[in-house]
Amino acid sequence: MQTEALDELYPSHLASVSADTAAALDKEGYDGLVLHSGGLRMVEFDDYPYPFKAHAAFRLWAPLDGTPDCFIVIRPGRRPRLLFNSPDDYWHKPTPLPDSWWTGAFDIEPIRDRAGARAGIPKGGRVAFIGDPDGFADWGFAAVNPAPLITRLDFVRARKTAYELACLRAANRLGARAHAAAARAFEARESEYGIALAYMASIAVREQELPYNPIVALNAGGAVLHYQVLERRPPAEHRSLLIDAGATFAGYASDITRTYSFRDPDFATLVGRMDEVQQALCAGVRAGVDWRDLHLTAHRLIAELLHDSGVITLDAEAAVETGLSGVFLPHGLGHLLGLQVHDVGGTLASPEGGDIPRPPGHPSLRLTRVLEEGYVVTMEPGLYFIDSLLAAAKAGSHARHIDWARVAQFTPFGGIRIEDNLAVTAAGCENLTREAFRTLS
Repeated sequence: MQTEALDELYPSHLASVSADTAAALDKEGYDGLVLHSGGLRMVEFDDYPYPFKAHAAFRLWAPLDGTPDCFIVIRPGRRPRLLFNSPDDYWHKPTPLPDSWWTGAFDIEPIRDRAGARAGIPKGGRVAFIGDPDGFADWGFAAVNPAPLITRLDFVRARKTAYELACLRAANRLGARAHAAAARAFEARESEYGIALAYMASIAVREQELPYNPIVALNAGGAVLHYQVLERRPPAEHRSLLIDAGATFAGYASDITRTYSFRDPDFATLVGRMDEVQQALCAGVRAGVDWRDLHLTAHRLIAELLHDSGVITLDAEAAVETGLSGVFLPHGLGHLLGLQVHDVGGTLASPEGGDIPRPPGHPSLRLTRVLEEGYVVTMEPGLYFIDSLLAAAKAGSHARHIDWARVAQFTPFGGIRIEDNLAVTAAGCENLTREAFRTLS
């Protein structure tokens, strides 16, 4: 897969991360930091581990996701040291010492186990530790997972470097390729499981290598926001597909959702209208915009769509004011994206902490900050026909403002979500996802 010149972009990324870390350490009174990739977590009452994924704070420095018990030793003004876990183990294949675009910036020292790491950890001074909370209390660290330091580091992670944007573009290109394969499998009337297999096979990954378990929902399953079932048999009738799935490149995630109608023209029209709403919201993204305002705009636009489609009888402003729009859109408009799918710091008020409040009546919003150049966000408005929310609406004051025959028509299709990943610029945004799909053709 074609990628940008990561070897040219990484040094400036490391310089930026180093400067941010040095400033945070100085503010909190530390003179060093040790980052832990994480350790294996064993299944209770058994003898095998859960799939391993390195901590994001570690991956910010080094794109190593598959090797537990590695450590990065950071002393401001010095080259970072990577203590790389390479055990003498005949049960498993050891990971070879890394040799890539980023490794030249580190002093890399192989270790055999945690005891070897402990010997290589600096003694003296005020060194903080970020990683697994257990097992390090007696290593001599000044603090283990100090919340004020983590908050400072989380706050600045919202702004992505040029290297990080390159990785996110690559993750979107992988995701777009896999989504195209999933759409073909849907057209071939595959099961949810078959569609998921087609998705993963197209980019040669296992499920544990994806940034999150893929949501592959046929028909009414699309109304379950985090649908977790992969039915092995195709349904008697294919009506719709909602697929929410991403891909990873160098530790950075894409998070993409598409919804398809199989043959029904009315549902296809609704999907097309939702795509127009989503693109209108994307057009409103730029530095200086308060995300909370965009979230409320999404409710108004979806309420207009519901009114125009004959699902509700209230006008858009009244639907938002009374909470009727929330029956059909119960989640937030989007979130920060990066090393984590739901990246950290989405509601932080400042590097010192504090939360920017969510709008009243919208408790699920994951992002409340004013957008800045370099932020990467997901844009994912949704419209769903969820049995439990509709039942509550039918029993309450919203009942008279809903056309229940129209609802019954669309309920078998589940719902619609369309999600792109956007890099915020001073004048607008770069749609990483739409550009990735464009390059497929």
